[in-house]
Amino acid sequence: MPISCPIKVRHLNPEEFNERDFRVMGHAFKSQNELGRMCEEGVYQLDLQARLLADGFRDVQVEVPVVLSHQDFIKELSIDLIADDLVYELKTVLTLTGDHEAQLFTYLFLLEATRGKLLNFRPPKVEGLLRATGITHADRHRLHIDSSAWHDLTSGCARLRSLMLELLGDWGGYLEFEHYEDALIYFFGGDKVVEQRLPLRRRALSLGTQRFLCHAPKVAFRLSAFTSGLDNVEAQLRRLLALSDLHAIHWINLNRSEIRMATHLHQ
Repeated sequence: MPISCPIKVRHLNPEEFNERDFRVMGHAFKSQNELGRMCEEGVYQLDLQARLLADGFRDVQVEVPVVLSHQDFIKELSIDLIADDLVYELKTVLTLTGDHEAQLFTYLFLLEATRGKLLNFRPPKVEGLLRATGITHADRHRLHIDSSAWHDLTSGCARLRSLMLELLGDWGGYLEFEHYEDALIYFFGGDKVVEQRLPLRRRALSLGTQRFLCHAPKVAFRLSAFTSGLDNVEAQLRRLLALSDLHAIHWINLNRSEIRMATHLHQ
């Protein structure tokens, strides 16, 4: 199975979710009040688990593994806490960001759950950020892929495109782009082969080096998940390419169900 998890999360209606979440939040506040705000994430995780079990929750699991696989590539993710079908991701940060939300949504999609919550224990009062989604398994595999601007410059480029389409077929869309990127890096030989620091120059002025992911000689690839301003992103990629000695950059942007695959050539 390309996606596996030992726990099957049952879909809860809003009333069920709110009733259980109210109890979880009460214990999260008590945990912070007793332990303070300076503990590491894992400390709150275990404390909250113990409190929920003592309060009558039947099944409270921490560090729940979710495995993404494709051929012989395996990547294991860990969900912080699942309590009687409620999914929580715990943080100890000054401010929750869009990256934290994207991580939670990835877990919801992989579990095929509709609601989950971020809990941040660092602020003066525990911050709870509820997120819900109506995206289904079928939706995540109903993708529009625009590869009209893609050019297979080498056999490696053709393999890159083929692997990306296979990953989308196995895992669907909507996940954090880093998971697809990690798989592509693996299939092209791993970090030590793919990651290269290449020189950048503005005319005759050396500007040092920058990290690129190269799947073929003088050809790099870049994944992203921009939801707007794609024309500007492409313009910025062309500027970066002009500073380098690369022949081309293949760009793959994962915008929910809209996948753009394009090739930018060094002019």
